[in-house]
Amino acid sequence: MAGTQDNRPGEEEDDDEEMDDASYKNIKDAVLFAIDISASMLEPPPPSDDKKAERDSPASAALKCAYHLMQQRIISNPKDMMGILLYGTEKTDLKDGDNTFQHCYLLADLDVPSAQEVKQLRDLLENEEEAEEILKPAKEAPTIASVLFCANQIFTTKAPNFSSRRLFLVTDNDSPATGKQDKDTAITRARDLYDLECTIDLFPISNPDHGFDRTRFYDDLVYPTSPSDPDAPVAIATTTKIAKSGDGLTLLKQLLSSINSKAAPRRALFSLPLELGPGMRIGVKGFILIKRQEHVKSCYVWVGGENPQIVQSSTSHMADDTARVVEKTELRKAYKFGGDAITFTPEEITQIRQCFGEPIVRIVGFKPLSLLPLWANTGKATFVYPSEADFIGSTRVFSALQQKLIKSKKMALTWFMARKNASPVVAALIPGEERYDENGEQRMPPGLWLVPLPFADDMRQCPEQPAEPRTTDELTDKMRIIIEQLQLPKGVYDPSKYPNPDLQWFYRILQAMALEEEVPTKPDDRTLPKYKQIDKRAGEYITAYGEEFEKVFTTVGHSALSSLAKLVAKKRPAAAAVADDDNDEPKAKKRVKKAAEVKNEDSDDALIDQQMAAINDKGQISKQTIAILKEFLGARGQAVSGKKADLIERVQDYLEKKGL
Repeated sequence: MAGTQDNRPGEEEDDDEEMDDASYKNIKDAVLFAIDISASMLEPPPPSDDKKAERDSPASAALKCAYHLMQQRIISNPKDMMGILLYGTEKTDLKDGDNTFQHCYLLADLDVPSAQEVKQLRDLLENEEEAEEILKPAKEAPTIASVLFCANQIFTTKAPNFSSRRLFLVTDNDSPATGKQDKDTAITRARDLYDLECTIDLFPISNPDHGFDRTRFYDDLVYPTSPSDPDAPVAIATTTKIAKSGDGLTLLKQLLSSINSKAAPRRALFSLPLELGPGMRIGVKGFILIKRQEHVKSCYVWVGGENPQIVQSSTSHMADDTARVVEKTELRKAYKFGGDAITFTPEEITQIRQCFGEPIVRIVGFKPLSLLPLWANTGKATFVYPSEADFIGSTRVFSALQQKLIKSKKMALTWFMARKNASPVVAALIPGEERYDENGEQRMPPGLWLVPLPFADDMRQCPEQPAEPRTTDELTDKMRIIIEQLQLPKGVYDPSKYPNPDLQWFYRILQAMALEEEVPTKPDDRTLPKYKQIDKRAGEYITAYGEEFEKVFTTVGHSALSSLAKLVAKKRPAAAAVADDDNDEPKAKKRVKKAAEVKNEDSDDALIDQQMAAINDKGQISKQTIAILKEFLGARGQAVSGKKADLIERVQDYLEKKGL
């Protein structure tokens, strides 16, 4: 997860947001793939003529997943490290001549991926002879404790100061320990990794004749949540099954989906106390579950020399009069007020910004959930989850609060400050229930959502919209049939099936240039409508709707739309505006004549009268322009001379006589 918290708009607050987001992006991640190379992992699926049949062995699918992830991270996370460790191989090679851990092969050393390493991994996947030589299983596989110790050594040597370290275990062996002593040793090695703040993510693979049972060994070894952030909302991983022939689900797709969901480390956006009442606090953490992904420009390159060089940027301030370099301690922040510049020292700026106290989420009351309108959500919603780091028992109290809000259908109004320099906002704390997909996988964890609410000066009054002509029952029935034919499968939109074509095209071009591949000529845009299927499903219904619409528009819609066009006519420019004094009688008479001609052309004045009456009832008649008021009065034979107040009075008198 990645994201920034938006607070109330402000010039100084925007600077803080950029600094916070920049420091967030500087967090580096180290990922090590540990892939089991055993006979069962190398066993290919049975041959089949079905195009959707399984083609890859579990080990091959895992290597392809590592290859795809390396391709992604080399662009999106250029500072992150990634390595591939094969265990259970006949060969032993840990680079630098180290043969301490037998039957462990370091295919890709833990380092920032380079284009050369990506090409080597691609060549290995394409060269069956080389792959068969490296992926030859050993007669006696190493213990899982030895594999974890080897991973510990790699992390300690290659990524000692990284804030996030992750070990991805891909295996189909649910009981790798031969006895209790081996299991205890493996648990000890796993705890050593946890002490290094390393996450262990298990990707179990179930064979058709044997399901992976986590309870036999790995429940005691792999924690369901991240040790570096144990309060992160992470679902317990399920098994990845080898798909049967022709069912459309491949092992590679399942592994890619599982690995991509855990590839990005889950980092809390904030860690704050949640105050339920005076003296009663619990610990919570905030997460951004969905964030807009954009092009990442990691650096600038200077190409003026013989070889391109990465630019090392630096900033210095110069005095206008003497061109002297100004030190940072000499600078003061200033604000203009009444034409003068009011300066503040850094201490005074800090005191002003922190006048609202420490960052906190404080509940100030409860309201029915039905009172929260959709338009009140003006900022990004933050997912809130309990944390036991500062207050023991926070999870139990948090769960009770969440269940009570769901049962009572209420929300909590809160005073919310995300950071010390952030502006306080009033936010709604909304309960969120746990959701599952059709396969029983957790789609949304249970928790609370923090939704910033608008202040009074954030409210804007919507412009008055004229009443538009309503459709007929026949058109509604025909459109309902069209909508039913164009429903998505199961009526659910899944954004994961529609990647951003702009980002994918950008990354594809970078990948082709870096790996010396053929540059593609056409992007793969999955958001384009499937015109053939639309025409096949709803083509005849759309044609029937168009014919019916033409009939209705010819008889009813044309006159109604003409009346609306006259009522919402644009305001005339100042040069052609009619004066409000009594000396402008000729222009007024000319306008009366024009309005009368319009009346003769279009006899549907009743609709305009009703619309003007609705505007008058809402108190918006004073906002109408003089041109519209004169046109309305002239079309009804009323006088159009005088000032705007006189015109409004005549319009109201006319509507009163009409009983509107």
